[in-house]
Amino acid sequence: MSNKLSDSWQVSCRGFDAESLKKSILNNLEYRLGKGMKRATEYDKYLSVAYSVIERMLEKWILTQDKHGEVKPKRVYYLSMEFLMGRTLGNGLINLGLYDQCQQALQEMGLDLEELREIEVDAALGNGGLGRLAACFLDSLATLGLPAFGYGIRYDYGLFHQKIIDGRQVEIPDRWLTLTNPWEIARPEYQYPVRFGGYIEHQIERNGTRKSVWHDSEEVYAIAYDTPTPGYDTNSVNTLRLWSAKSSEDFNLQDFNSGDYFAAVNKKVTSENITKVLYPDDSSKSGRELRLRQEYFLVSATMQDIVFRFKREHGTQWKLFSSKAAIQLNDTHPALAIPELMRILVDDEDLKWERAWNICTDTFGYTNHTLLPEALETWSVDIMESLLPRHMEIIYLINHNFMKEVMRYYPGQIDRMRRMSIINEEGLKSVRMAHLAVAGSHKVNGVAALHSQLMTDTIFSDFAAMSPGKFTNMTNGVTPRRWLRKANLGLSSLITDAIGNEWVKDLTKLRDLENVVNDAQFRQQWREVKHNCKLPLIDLIQHDTGIILSPFTMFDVQVKRMHEYKRQLLFALFIIAEYLRLKEDPNAIVTPRTCIIAGKAAPAYHMAKLIILLINRIADTINNDIDTRDFLRLAFVPNYRVSAAEKIIPAANLSEQISTAGKEASGTGNMKFALNGAITMGTLDGANVEILGEVGKDNIFIFGHTAPELMTMRREGYDPQTYIEESEILQRVLHLIDCDFFSPGEPGLFRPILDSIRHHDEYFVMADFMKYLKAQDDAGTAYRDVEKWTTMSILNVARSGVFSSDRTINEYATEIWDVKPVLISSENECNKNCPWSCG
Repeated sequence: MSNKLSDSWQVSCRGFDAESLKKSILNNLEYRLGKGMKRATEYDKYLSVAYSVIERMLEKWILTQDKHGEVKPKRVYYLSMEFLMGRTLGNGLINLGLYDQCQQALQEMGLDLEELREIEVDAALGNGGLGRLAACFLDSLATLGLPAFGYGIRYDYGLFHQKIIDGRQVEIPDRWLTLTNPWEIARPEYQYPVRFGGYIEHQIERNGTRKSVWHDSEEVYAIAYDTPTPGYDTNSVNTLRLWSAKSSEDFNLQDFNSGDYFAAVNKKVTSENITKVLYPDDSSKSGRELRLRQEYFLVSATMQDIVFRFKREHGTQWKLFSSKAAIQLNDTHPALAIPELMRILVDDEDLKWERAWNICTDTFGYTNHTLLPEALETWSVDIMESLLPRHMEIIYLINHNFMKEVMRYYPGQIDRMRRMSIINEEGLKSVRMAHLAVAGSHKVNGVAALHSQLMTDTIFSDFAAMSPGKFTNMTNGVTPRRWLRKANLGLSSLITDAIGNEWVKDLTKLRDLENVVNDAQFRQQWREVKHNCKLPLIDLIQHDTGIILSPFTMFDVQVKRMHEYKRQLLFALFIIAEYLRLKEDPNAIVTPRTCIIAGKAAPAYHMAKLIILLINRIADTINNDIDTRDFLRLAFVPNYRVSAAEKIIPAANLSEQISTAGKEASGTGNMKFALNGAITMGTLDGANVEILGEVGKDNIFIFGHTAPELMTMRREGYDPQTYIEESEILQRVLHLIDCDFFSPGEPGLFRPILDSIRHHDEYFVMADFMKYLKAQDDAGTAYRDVEKWTTMSILNVARSGVFSSDRTINEYATEIWDVKPVLISSENECNKNCPWSCG
C-alpha cells in the first residue's frame, strides 16, 4: 500500500501527461473516495477528476504564495459582494494546459469529459454582470502575473434557482454547497471577529489623546475558505478568499441543561444567517439589516486580513501601506471598508486621524457600475447607529472634514454642500455610500466611455468639478479563456488553425483574421462551426422547456438580468409584430428566426416577473401556431447561469443589446457575443458605443434615440401616446395584449405592462419601437445574404481584441493600482526534500 501511495504522490507532483492524469484519477477514486470504478457514481468520477486537477493547481499555488511571501510585492485586493464563477473544471483544465490530456485520459477510461463537466454545479455567487466581471478580473490578474486576492462571501445559497411554472418565475433555493466543493480549501487558522451593536465609550488616555472603545457588541467569526485561481499558460495562481460566518458560541449550556433547546442554539443560528443567502429581500427592516450585516461582515474580515498580512511582512511601517496594498471597491457594496480601515488604524493601531485618512485615500479605488438612482446605495443613519455605532461616528467625522474641503473650494454654496454631503439630511436621514466611496478613494472609474462621461456629467458632477483628476474610465472586458477558448471549442480551434494560438493571451491578435476573411474555405468552415454551436443549445432548450428548435434559422438572443431598462419588453413587442406580419401575409419574405430569451427577475420585482410571464405566453401562442412556427419560434430558457451562457452565446447569430440609452453602465454580454461571432443589435448605450467604434457601422445594427436626445425628451415632457398614434403596427401589437389574446381566461393580466408604457414609459419603449423594427428588418435582410453575414461575423471576432479583461486589468494596474507582475519560476516546483522522493 505504501508503494501505491508513493506512486500517487509522484503523479500528483509532476505528471501533466494523459497517463499520469489517468493514474491520478484512479488513485483519487480509490484512496480519497474509497470507491472502485465498478461502484463509483458519475459524481464520484467527476470528483476524482476535479481532485486530480486541483492537485496540480495547488503546486503552482504554493509556489506563487511562497514567491509573493519572499518578494513582498504590492498586492491588489478586489472586494466584491459577488463572484459569479460558474463551473471550474473546464476553465481550470484550459488555464493549466491540461484539457486535451484530460480528455484523452478519460477516453481511455471509457469516460466523457463533457458529460462529467455537466455534473458540476455552478457557483452562482452573483446576480449578473457585476459578479461575472469580478470572475473575469480574477482570471486576468493571474494570467498577467499580478499578485492579487479576491475577497467575497461564501454564501450557503447562491442566487436562486429559477423555475418556470405555467409561464411564471418561481424561485427555489440554490443549494450549491449540498454536495462536496472540491475547489475550496478551508482555512480555519484565518478567522476574525466581526462585531455589531453595543455602544462607544470615549476615554482620555494619560498622554491626553482621545480613545474610542467599543463595548457590549455581539460577535461573529469570519472563517476563510480559499479557492485557487490559476492564470493561463503561467505558474501564477492567485487566491479567491470567501468568508463564512460562524457563531462565537456553539450553544448556551444553561439553556440546554434547562431543556430549552431552541434558545440554546438560537444565537448560533442567528449569527450564522449572515452568510446564508445572496441578496436577502431588503423590503423589510430585518432584510435591510441582514444586508448591512453582510456588507460589514465582508469588509471587516477582509480589512483585518489585509492589515494582518501587511504587519506580518512590514511590521508597523504604516508609511508603506498604500505602496503595498491597492484595494478596489467593486461598486458601493464594500464601501464600509473605508471607515473600517480608519477604525483599525485610529482605534487599534493608534494612528493620528490625518495620517490614517491619507493612507485610506491613497489605498482605495472605487468602481461605479450604475447611474440608476435606485441602485445608488444608501443606509439610514438609524440602522447604522444601531449596528455600527463606531463607524457612524467615523463617517460623521469624514463628512465633517470633507464639507470643510468643499467649503474651501466653494465658499457659501450651501446647495452644493448639501448635494455633495455624505449624509443626506432630506427625509429619512441616511448615508450615501457612493459619496463615501468617492470621498475615500484616490480614483473613481466608470466602466465604459459613455458611462464614465455620464457619471461625471450627472451623479458625480459636483465631485468631478472639484477633483477632475480623480475620475477616469476603465472599459470592461471579458476573459477570452472562458468566453471563447473554453465556451466555443470549435470556433477557437478554427481560429488557432488560421492564425496560431497567441490570441488566447493577447486578444488583439484576432486582427489577423482579417487576412483570411476572404478565404472561401475558411468562410465555409466558419459557417459550419457556427451551425454546430447551435446543436448543444437546441438539446438544452428541448430538455428544459420541451421546445424543439431548428438550427437552420437565425438565432436572435437576449440573455441578461430581467429589468425594465434592459427592455426585454421591446424584444417581446417586436416578436408579436413579426407574428402578426406572418399571420396576415403568409407569403411575406421573412428570415426564419428563433428568438431566445433568458434571465432572472429579482423576487420582489413584480413588473419584471410579469414581463417573463408575457414572454412565455407569447411563446406558447406562436410555437403552437401551425401557420407561423416554421418561421418564428420563441424560447425562454429557465435558470440562466454561467454554464447555460456558455452554450447560448456561441450559438447566437444576433445579439440583443437594446437597453435604454444612458442606462447600461457597460455590459459585458455584448462583448462575449461579438467575440463569438454574433452581430450586435443595439442602442448607443454602454460599451455598444465602443463596439461600434471597433467593428464599424457596417458590422453592427444601431438604432434608437441617443442618451442626450432622451435627456431632452425627459426635460421637455415625453408623451408615449404620440408614438403610439403614429404607428398602426404598434397599435395592433398593444391591442393584442389588451384584448387578452395572450391571457385567455385571465382578463387584464398584462394591463400593468400596458399602463406603464402607454402613460409613463420611463424607458422609452414606445419612442424606440419603430426604429427597432426597421433595424430588425435590416438584420433579417443581411442574414439572408449568407456571404455578407459571414463577413460581418468574422470581422466582429477579429475586431473584439480590445474587449479582453487582460487589457482592462493592465489599465487598472498602470493607471490606478501601480502594481507590477511577479514572475513565478518553475525551477523549484517540486520540493527536493519531498517524502515521496519524487524530485
